Amino acid sequence: MSLYLYFVNESPVKIWGLTPAERNSKVLSGKAVCVSDLSAIQPSDQVLILRGDYLFDDRLLNFLVTAPQTMLLVKEGHNRVPVAMYVPGSMARTAVEILKTGRDPGTVEGVAAQTLESISVAFNQQLRKFEPPFVLRVTEDNARELEPMLFDWSYKGVTDLVTKWLWPRPARWAVKQCVRLGLRPNHVTIMSFLLVVLAGYLFAKGHLGWGLLAGWLMTFLDTVDGKLARVTVTSSRFGHYFDHLIDLIHPPFWYLLWGIGLVHTNQYHLNVSLSSLCWIIFVGYIAGRLCEGFFKWYVGSFGIFCWRPVDSFFRLITARRNPCMILLTVCYLAGRPDWGLWAVAFWTAITTVFLMFRLVLGLYQKSKKGDIRSWFEDIDPSSPEKSLAVRWFTRDSPA
Repeated sequence: MSLYLYFVNESPVKIWGLTPAERNSKVLSGKAVCVSDLSAIQPSDQVLILRGDYLFDDRLLNFLVTAPQTMLLVKEGHNRVPVAMYVPGSMARTAVEILKTGRDPGTVEGVAAQTLESISVAFNQQLRKFEPPFVLRVTEDNARELEPMLFDWSYKGVTDLVTKWLWPRPARWAVKQCVRLGLRPNHVTIMSFLLVVLAGYLFAKGHLGWGLLAGWLMTFLDTVDGKLARVTVTSSRFGHYFDHLIDLIHPPFWYLLWGIGLVHTNQYHLNVSLSSLCWIIFVGYIAGRLCEGFFKWYVGSFGIFCWRPVDSFFRLITARRNPCMILLTVCYLAGRPDWGLWAVAFWTAITTVFLMFRLVLGLYQKSKKGDIRSWFEDIDPSSPEKSLAVRWFTRDSPA
């Protein structure tokens, strides 16, 4: 028995270079076979029929392919509009007529009606955020509004302060240029890798200012490639692992090369040895990463920074690359780049101790209470009172 994907009322309007049907097909690639002729569907097959003039939340599409005998209704004004039906092949033509008319059919025998409010897919594990699922109608008039909405949706809710507040606007412009030029995420990732190498080389040679420029450009492209992959649904397994491997490995080596450059240019004037600072940085960085990995693997099914609000706030300034780049840049501009290395070592040690404390606390609570929950899962989206954490780390539906 096969699962087929069929579209009705397709729209030619493109969002980030893709029509709604093209985007939805790419999201469900490997899970459903797209067909354009109903005669290809046998009565015993299953078919997911979607309105081709609506933009669906990725999480919602992945939910729908697991929910046979389902009809999804969305609110438009005072009406409810059917936008998706997952039915046996024997009901395909009936479902197509229902979706084409766009009128609520009431009850359909053997099919359960669902709404966005009744579907709980709001917590996005990969992007570490909470947002209600969305279905958005695509027209010529609202296309320019939907592009920034979809871009914003692709952003992580819990991340560092640079990625969260500095890069979004320029990154959206850069992603738009990449789409216009036909660049793929892997192209951007390769450019990021080359900048990693260039920044490290410049640090080691003592050209710290130019190295910082290359480093900051790399951090920007590191944001661009992920957003480009999400808005165009062009991520690949190679690109995913290559990007994450780069992010995981290079930061402590940058700091080591920064120190070598300081010694090379006689700018290292600290009383503590360079090797001691580098040991603190490397051990602290690895220990912090291990804390994060062990927490997600054993303590919770989510990342440590999604456990409680304090952890999400702490992610803004945790000693990862971008906060440490701020320290290096500030000290370089102050004329004491050696202080920057000391600041990175100190901050890495402090934040790693905090992560170790949170890991131990998580282990304790798990042993006492069993499974622990992320604070995102306890958010009441209907509540008018929103805490600072909810305002900073979540967004309402873009509908």
